[in-house]
Amino acid sequence: MYTEDNYVSRNKLLNGYQLSKLHTFEAAARHSSFALAADELSLSPSAVSHRISALEAELGFKLFQRFHRRVALTAEGERVFWALKSSLEFINQEILEIKHQELSGVLTVYSRPSIAQCWLVPRLADFSRLHPQIELNLMTGNENINLHGYGIDLTLYFDDKVPERLAIHPLMDEYMVPVCSPAYAECHQLLDNPDQLQHCRLLHDRQAWGYDSDSDEWQSWARQSGVSLEGRQMSMGFDRPDLAIIAALNHAGVAMGRKHLVSQRLARGELVAPFPGKEVRCEQRYYLATLPNRQCPKIQAFIAWIKGQVDAAS
Repeated sequence: MYTEDNYVSRNKLLNGYQLSKLHTFEAAARHSSFALAADELSLSPSAVSHRISALEAELGFKLFQRFHRRVALTAEGERVFWALKSSLEFINQEILEIKHQELSGVLTVYSRPSIAQCWLVPRLADFSRLHPQIELNLMTGNENINLHGYGIDLTLYFDDKVPERLAIHPLMDEYMVPVCSPAYAECHQLLDNPDQLQHCRLLHDRQAWGYDSDSDEWQSWARQSGVSLEGRQMSMGFDRPDLAIIAALNHAGVAMGRKHLVSQRLARGELVAPFPGKEVRCEQRYYLATLPNRQCPKIQAFIAWIKGQVDAAS
């Protein structure tokens, strides 16, 4: 059972008196200099050194290595500095959220690169038209990042496992469909003839649902669609599905496409899906994730907007 004694016990290594010393430590660590920290804090270098020494004595380990005319963080000091830096960034973000409880300010979205390039970015002009006071920053990557302390408001993922301790907003399912250029389909006589795949180069995302998925997308599609890939030798792997699509556009082979990412190219005739009726549903789906306690108006506006885009495209 949680009691006041538990709280005191958990926090006895850090108290309000030490917070001022941590402020001094943060400045010294950021500058890698007691003298520069002293200038910033309007203290003398000796006062900074005294505060740091007192903090080290109270914590029970060294934060800095002292050299002639310079200092460097110890391994323990590095850990404390990055923990303190992350905490300050999180507090600053919370303060900004409190101060900007309106449809304005910066909104940072982190997305998988392919859904950003092929689906999200072409639609962002509409969001800017509806919310001109919101400054949207888009970051991309394949990692599942920690939202705490990174200044990121929302993440747009494609996965079959949702992260814990986040607010999840499901968006849309996805379907796998082989695609290639019209010329490649004609050259390899692919129309309604999946057996011809044994003579083709198969293009795929090696990180489709893991850091080394290799040809798992193709194997999953073949199993669900009843197509045999026995005897196939040629393949080409990428770390993003949109790169496989670009290769297919340039006649490099048959790509395992994701329907939402290739629909416009199929509609324009730049790509063809040579096997009608052979699209299969992915185990993964697209969803937005946010911190549970970060539901300010601009975040809600983006969630409502992107759900409207999904509804319009379905």
